Amino acid sequence: MKQNYKIIFYFFGLLLLFNGGFMLVASLLSFCYRDGASFGLFLSGAMVLTAGLLLMVFTKNHSKEMNKREGYIVVTFGWIVMALSGSVPYLMTATIPNFTNAFFETISGYTTTGASILTDIESLPEGVLFWRSLTHWIGGMGIIVLAIAILPLLGIGGMQLFAAEAPGPSADKLHPRITDTAKRLWLIYFGYTAAETIFLKLAGLSFFDALNHAMSTLSTGGFSTKNDSIAHWNDTPIVQYIIALFMFLAGTNFVLSYFGFKANFAKILKDEEFLLYIKFIVIFTFIAVVILYFNSDIDHFSNFTHPFVFGKFEAAFRHGFFQVVAIVTTTGFVSADYTLWSPFLVVFFFGMMFSGGSAGSTSGGVKVVRHLLLIRNGFMEFKRSLHPNAVVPVRYNTKTVSGGIVFNILGFFILYMLSFIVGALGFALLGLDFESAIGVAASSLGNVGPALGEFGPANNFSEMPALGKWWSALLMLIGRLELFTVLILFTPFFWRNR
Repeated sequence: MKQNYKIIFYFFGLLLLFNGGFMLVASLLSFCYRDGASFGLFLSGAMVLTAGLLLMVFTKNHSKEMNKREGYIVVTFGWIVMALSGSVPYLMTATIPNFTNAFFETISGYTTTGASILTDIESLPEGVLFWRSLTHWIGGMGIIVLAIAILPLLGIGGMQLFAAEAPGPSADKLHPRITDTAKRLWLIYFGYTAAETIFLKLAGLSFFDALNHAMSTLSTGGFSTKNDSIAHWNDTPIVQYIIALFMFLAGTNFVLSYFGFKANFAKILKDEEFLLYIKFIVIFTFIAVVILYFNSDIDHFSNFTHPFVFGKFEAAFRHGFFQVVAIVTTTGFVSADYTLWSPFLVVFFFGMMFSGGSAGSTSGGVKVVRHLLLIRNGFMEFKRSLHPNAVVPVRYNTKTVSGGIVFNILGFFILYMLSFIVGALGFALLGLDFESAIGVAASSLGNVGPALGEFGPANNFSEMPALGKWWSALLMLIGRLELFTVLILFTPFFWRNR
């Protein structure tokens, strides 16, 4: 079967139109703030829009059919096209003049990883900071899902794209039509972003800071407008509680949010992944708080004079809870340098980088539902060993999980761990020490952001070797698209014509 390359490049043109349009929005904000970057952002938007229009014009006579293989190509290379074009504003405004650094910052934004090469974030123009956060917000729900909401207007079906963009173990849809699903997801996403912006503004942040952090939170990204990330507001604990709440919501399956808005709370409380997600956060927070309270000096990053602070326990609870939610949901915000707390917590947080939020959320990582089904299948194997002739199915939400899904999850987990090992070996080959190599590999693949060692929460990725940044970018892309979508392109049978 020959590939329908015209529809592939037509879709790339559509993505460039989206990207260019958002750049023009950033240039408008830049003009309002008179930050000196508006012309560079406008020129970037115009260039990307022109490229998108030309691609669409030259490929307008395309077949309307898109098969699954073309869906994988569009999704994977679509993200690369977005990252390449998204680097243009940094280059045109000379805020990141090096292409490797600009691409790294951009792919980190779109994949909602949040790793940065910037050493002085607060010196950047407002328009560029807004564009930086916007890459998070666009990537959070997936530019592909946004695009398929309007594909029927172009005569193109989007189911193949949705399957490639969200290859998780479940395929719950809010509405039978895929485009209506995308619209409802984006409505919830936009509503949460607006709500958090308002709450953060009421808590004392400027509108600019509130909006940028809301976009980073709901995308589970982690880019901040401050050099110290959320630690900048350690004397305003209510800010950290608000962000932690919305990180939790962003790490929850957005389908459950839809049920919540429809007052169908029974559906939420019966969802086994959601219940395990809460248990993870409660147990992990309890462990972190106990260790922090009894074994760490937290006075240096807490202000006890503020009326919202009630002593050491509150500070331990807030920072422990905040960091647990930030890492489990792969958001990557930091309220303190957790690598200084205790060796146990450093290893503990490293382990959490492999957890991830819920399927159907904007978080990265393995996802809670996969952990749940892996654990259940493991216990079922014990029963099968004792009763080899018995039929012992794995169940999820009272339904029997097919063997195909179980094998898919087992394969995913094996590939994930192999990708992590190969990723760490690659960083070690480039000269990173052991702690930094495994930390950056886990952080990049899980789209977490802050890592360990030389690239921990108190540092950035500016000192990473150039090849290391490209290697990290590849791991970010593989992790964001949940392995199969990208890795399948490296198999010879994918490209064979049949």
